[in-house]
Amino acid sequence: MSTAPPTPASSTTPRRLPLAGVLRLGRPSEIWFKPALSVVAAMAPPNLTLLALGRLDLAMYTMAGSLCALYTHNRPYAARARALLWVVLGMVGGLAVALIAASLTDSAALLVTVGALLAAAQKVLCDATRVGPPGNVVLAFVTSASLFAPQTLAQVPGHLALAAATGVWAWLVCMAPGLLRPHGPERRATAAALKAAAACAATAGTDSDAARARAAGYAAVQAAWQSLLSTKAPSRTRRALERLVVRAEVALVAPAEADAGRLRAWADALRGNGPVPRAGLPPAAAEELAGVEAARPLWARLGPLTPLAARTALGCVLAGHASLALGVGRPYWALVTAASLYQANVTLTWSRAVQRVVGNVAGVLVFLAVVPLAHLGPAALVLSCLAFSFGAEVLISRNYWLGSVCVTPMALLVTEFAGYQAPGELMKERVVDTVVGALVGLAAAVAVTDRRAGDRVERALADADRAREDAARLLAEPDPAPAALESARRALAAALAALRATADAAAGEWWQRALPHERVVLTERSGHRTLAATARRQGLLPRRSAGTETEDARA
Repeated sequence: MSTAPPTPASSTTPRRLPLAGVLRLGRPSEIWFKPALSVVAAMAPPNLTLLALGRLDLAMYTMAGSLCALYTHNRPYAARARALLWVVLGMVGGLAVALIAASLTDSAALLVTVGALLAAAQKVLCDATRVGPPGNVVLAFVTSASLFAPQTLAQVPGHLALAAATGVWAWLVCMAPGLLRPHGPERRATAAALKAAAACAATAGTDSDAARARAAGYAAVQAAWQSLLSTKAPSRTRRALERLVVRAEVALVAPAEADAGRLRAWADALRGNGPVPRAGLPPAAAEELAGVEAARPLWARLGPLTPLAARTALGCVLAGHASLALGVGRPYWALVTAASLYQANVTLTWSRAVQRVVGNVAGVLVFLAVVPLAHLGPAALVLSCLAFSFGAEVLISRNYWLGSVCVTPMALLVTEFAGYQAPGELMKERVVDTVVGALVGLAAAVAVTDRRAGDRVERALADADRAREDAARLLAEPDPAPAALESARRALAAALAALRATADAAAGEWWQRALPHERVVLTERSGHRTLAATARRQGLLPRRSAGTETEDARA
């Protein structure tokens, strides 16, 4: 890994906001078809039923529950059942607040403020619980739009019942694949860790390339552990998958000694429901896994969520009021645009703002092309929305802007369920609100500086140093307890992964004191050497001379 020259800790420098690569397309998600098919299966029956009844004006409420089918596809089914239930409850709860507020006041300014506070709460809850994509964006879209829907208190219970009923249907849709592949999510997470480890082992290039490959590998391994440990019930399949994740983790410790071809073969074997390949761990190491489960760390949190909450609340309320000041009829579009921007740091928020504007403008042009077809009748309108919802999930994993090309016409068509509207007016309002929301939201992100990002890096450095020292102390003992050694290795691997994630997040903040880049690199290097020595003591890597192992442990 490359080193960086030391920089004074007291200096402050503004970060450059990049344009290169912001719109570059990546590889599609391996499970892109799951949210795409699930959301269509969750939306189609309710919308077609409303179509048959001539009540498409109620589609906004049924879609609130149906859109819950976008969540939790990376979780094992036992954990998915619990998490998705909370998503449905959160969606219905946010919708209840929005509908009650809409029935009690006609003040657009007050409704925008309520929407901003809801958006901030949704952002914090989604990030704190790590619910995964699409995060708070869909929740904010539904609740913000509902704030400006004509409503009376007497109608609220019925509309909430529609959302709850379709939420239950979405829950069933997302749980149904478990009947065919009960361990599918865990197998995919393990396969992803093995592939990332193989990519690290096969990396031939600069030190920075190797560092990025190793960081991606550790992120995949930590995600695999999080998936495997999200369910309490042990099983033979889970134990076999844990052994494979250990092999991926060890390959990252010593990529030069890893067999990339074997790692890829194991990953390929995890497709379908076939037997899980045997990882070939030493007997002692295999027995240790059962003894360290309680101590096994999960994906560390990136830091306090207060700055993100403040940015979201401020950005959304200012964006909504700016839209009102411009006389736009749908200020919630500006509010949702601002809510969708906020990422782990200002640099990522800037990238999302560019992607949002480009995707929405392109999506408006797509809407112009398809609106004649959608206006052929209510059935064409429903089918167009279903097609765009599918397309959005197919494309959004390649780049956010590409998914927005489908999300935007879908959102415009949803507004026509209660009656056709002038396309030109809709398009103008959408573009204006998108630009206003992006500009104001980004300004709020820059204004609310995360001054504690550097402090989190210092804490992550201290945690990594402490974990390395604990492992080195065990290695110095003549006969350390196997379970303690495995626990120390896992804790050090998790601490190094958290350090890299924390340093990357802090590096993207706009204005702060210079970060200790050299200390981070040196800590990572010494930590990886200690990991290698620990793995060798466990028999997970070939043994070397005693003097060399001692030197690695103390590095």
